[in-house]
Amino acid sequence: MNELLAPALSGAAAGLGVAMPMGAMSVLLLQEAIRERRAAVAAAAGVAAVDLGYAALATALGPWVAAHVTPAEAWIRLAAAAILLTIATRGLLSTRPAAPPANAAVASGTPAAGPGPVAGPGRTFARYVGLTAVNPTTALYFAALTTAQGAALRAGAAGAAFVTGVALASLLWQQALVALGALAGSRISPAARTWTFRLGYGLVAAYALKIALPLP
Repeated sequence: MNELLAPALSGAAAGLGVAMPMGAMSVLLLQEAIRERRAAVAAAAGVAAVDLGYAALATALGPWVAAHVTPAEAWIRLAAAAILLTIATRGLLSTRPAAPPANAAVASGTPAAGPGPVAGPGRTFARYVGLTAVNPTTALYFAALTTAQGAALRAGAAGAAFVTGVALASLLWQQALVALGALAGSRISPAARTWTFRLGYGLVAAYALKIALPLP
């Protein structure tokens, strides 16, 4: 049991290391939680599922992942940036002032959940799996960690403990963001919620540019 504790803790640290820095996915997840918590829980599970998958792939094939992802990293970054810019643009357009009927609905005491339609948990899970998977940094991050630890993670039990630690830490952090977003969404006014979405989508656009043109 003690032999598995060290790789499990190492995996938890790695999972938090990739999940905690605020990026485009964190902003989108907070917005999802402000809009509707049930879908946001599924979104958080989707993000954690990709972290688990990349950690498992890197544990089994770390050098191979690094060798095959690195040459295409620039193109993958451009594709990811284009997707995020599209999401940010559509999101910003959805926060434009509503037409008179919508204003009348708000005035009658029926606030909207947030800009844009709310998808079901299944579709939201699949969407966030796709959005997270196109970020090559996550795959390279785990590949570097597992390659550095070498044969220590090649054993089945140790590798499984490492991947489990990654998955649990990532899932707990993503669900904490969901709880925070849901709490904020229940306490702010509709007008403040609209400006929160505008700011969030602006940050997503900024993150997209940073991905496309990584700063030193």
